[in-house]
Amino acid sequence: MDGGGRFDQSLTRSRQSAAEPVGAPHDEPSRTRAPADRLRRSENRFAAFAGYRRLTGRWAAKIAHLPRGAGVIGSILLIAGTLVYGAVAGQHLPAVIDWTKNARDIAANTLGFRIAAISLSGEKEVSREEILTTAGVTGLASLLFLDADAARQRLLANPWIADAAVLKLYPNRLQITITERHAFALWQKNGRLSVIAADGTVLEPFVENRYLGLPLVVGRDAERQAKDFLAVVDRYPDIRSALRASILVADRRWDLRLTNGINVQLPEDDLAAALDRLVELDHDKKLLSRDITMVDLRLPDRVTVRLSDAAAGAGDETLKATLKKKKGGDA
Repeated sequence: MDGGGRFDQSLTRSRQSAAEPVGAPHDEPSRTRAPADRLRRSENRFAAFAGYRRLTGRWAAKIAHLPRGAGVIGSILLIAGTLVYGAVAGQHLPAVIDWTKNARDIAANTLGFRIAAISLSGEKEVSREEILTTAGVTGLASLLFLDADAARQRLLANPWIADAAVLKLYPNRLQITITERHAFALWQKNGRLSVIAADGTVLEPFVENRYLGLPLVVGRDAERQAKDFLAVVDRYPDIRSALRASILVADRRWDLRLTNGINVQLPEDDLAAALDRLVELDHDKKLLSRDITMVDLRLPDRVTVRLSDAAAGAGDETLKATLKKKKGGDA
C-alpha cells in the first residue's frame, strides 16, 4: 500500500496475475507435472519390486518345506536327463543300455548273485553255447536280473526248440530244460529244399547228408499236410519202400512218384481204399512192375493206366502184325 492507504497495484491486475496460470502456454504446466510423473514411475517400480519379493518369498517357503535330500535327487535327475538326451541325440542309446545292464549285473554279482552253476538238459541239435547265448546267459549275467520269461521266449524263437523252461534257483543256480523238434521230412517248394518237423516248422533251409533218407514232399502247403498223409502211406510198407516223392496237387490231393518213374494219382477222399486197390493190383497183376508211366486211382469204380512210349509203340506194332495176319488168313 502507498502512503494514502492504497495498493501499489490495482486489484484487477492482481486477479489477472493470479489467473495467468490458467491461460498460460502448454509447456508451462508440463514443467510442473514432470516431478509428479517421475514420482509415479518410482512408485510403480517399487510396487513391481514388492510383488517380485512376495513371489520369491512364496517360492522360498515352498522350497523350505521340501523333504531333506530333494536337492540331491533333483540334481541326479537333471544329470540323468542330460545324459539320456545326449545318448539319444548322439545315437548312443544301445551302448548306454548295455553299459547300464553290465553295471547292474556287476553290482548284483558282488552281492552274491553271480550264476555259478548251470544245469542244461534236452539239447541235441542245438549246442550248449547257442542255448546260453540265446537265453542271454553271459559271463557277466547275474541271476538276480536275468528275465526268465524273456529268456524262454528267445529260446522258443529257435525252430529246433519246441518248448523250453528256465528256472532260477537262488542264490546262484540256473536250470534250463528244452524239448527239441525232430527232422521229419524234406520239403520242396519252388525248387528249394528244406528240412521240416512233423508240425511243418522249417528246421533248416538246407539239407545235410544225414537228412537225405527222409521222405520228400513237394508243393505249397505240403509241409503242413505231410504228417497225416505219410501216416497213411506208412501202413503199406511195399509202397513206402518204393516211394520217391509225395506231391500235393492243388492243395487237395496227392500224387505218388515211385522210384521206377511211375506216377500214381490218388483221390482226394478215401485214400486208404485207393492204396488198398493199388496193392492188390500189384500183387495180382504185377502192375507196378510193368512198362507204364501212370496209374490213375481217382475214380472209385475204375483204374486207368498209361503205357510208356516204348510199351505203347511195341503194342502198336503187335496190333498191326495181328491185324495183318488176320487179313492174310481171310484172303
